[in-house]
Amino acid sequence: MSTDFDVLVVGAGILGAGTAEALAQANHSVVILEQLGIAAATSSRSSKLIHGGLRYLESGQFRLVYECLRERSWLLDNKPQLVRMVPFYIPVYRNSKRSPWMVRLGLSLYALLSGIRSVDSRFRSLPKSEWDTLPGLKREDLLAVFRYYDAQTDDAALTRDVVASAIAHGAQIICPGSLVGAEVTEDGVRIDYVADGKLNTLHTRALVNCSGPWVATTNTRCSPPVSLPPIDLVAGTHILLPLSLGNKIFYVEASDGRAVFVMPWQDKTLVGTTERPYCGDPRDVAPTVEEKSYLLRTVQQYFTQTRGLQPEDICESFAGLRVLPEVEKSPFARSRESMICCDNELKPRILAVAGGKLTSYRATARKLARKLQATLEDEPPAPRGAAETSNATSPSERERNL
Repeated sequence: MSTDFDVLVVGAGILGAGTAEALAQANHSVVILEQLGIAAATSSRSSKLIHGGLRYLESGQFRLVYECLRERSWLLDNKPQLVRMVPFYIPVYRNSKRSPWMVRLGLSLYALLSGIRSVDSRFRSLPKSEWDTLPGLKREDLLAVFRYYDAQTDDAALTRDVVASAIAHGAQIICPGSLVGAEVTEDGVRIDYVADGKLNTLHTRALVNCSGPWVATTNTRCSPPVSLPPIDLVAGTHILLPLSLGNKIFYVEASDGRAVFVMPWQDKTLVGTTERPYCGDPRDVAPTVEEKSYLLRTVQQYFTQTRGLQPEDICESFAGLRVLPEVEKSPFARSRESMICCDNELKPRILAVAGGKLTSYRATARKLARKLQATLEDEPPAPRGAAETSNATSPSERERNL
């Protein structure tokens, strides 16, 4: 059997983009199948941060934080046009859930895990003489303000950049295109998909399901499907407010103890995020009135210049979906680790990844590539070719898609 591609990657969010890039860089022939557009869903609706996840230390996710801090360092060095360091400020009040000593302990551990003796690992308690530099921050019952550094990015631009890198290394993209079915055969995987209103077929050695909130739906179209762990879709909303707080990002505590970011974005202020279970078509996820009110109340609790804002003053709001493990305990404690499942541990043909973080997309892609190593090295290199009825992009089409 002649194989059209080594691997089909379903989904052009950050995980699909990173996986295609890693495999293409290893000289495997790769095609990405994307139904909506590059970074059209969760990968354009995040908090726009490249960070270790300071709050994940509370739930003991040390390995995840360490991994993300390593990846942050690489992204700062290799994508400075897209990822930059920004000062973060944590105000601690008399009634805050986390006391000054708890915050100091967390920041000390965060700095230790970063392993870098530079500006991105240092933190300090801001003296009262410098509190005037924090625009409009409420002073009543303020006990301490801590400053540390993390990174910010344009999530959609980063995803497009990674897709462009994958294509530069030989990957192709079918967009828009929808998976109809995938069947493991004796020689590989037969894939049926729809593009341009036509049913097409191609053959690969493996399929990687990186379809984000559609991961379970895509899995049901694979034969055999992989065994996914129990998962939930969790919606997170952000709001954009018509004011600027300068170049500072604030890490504040909502009334329920949840950490909320208040950050500069496009000369305005982005506030997020929330967590609520979501059922339904991922295309239909949208902010609720309650979520927008929750975020507005949270920011008004801390900044005087936001006190007069009404819900109708919100410039924009958006909601994205996280794929998280199903748990009965507090949703704040859910693991953010990527969950990788496959049909055969020794020689996988179908792989699916659920969850994961924007910051650690490269680490997840490397894990997927290692899982596929036996499958891809067991046979001679497949010819780079097109599908039986090909909709893979030409160079000029790639430019239009990006």
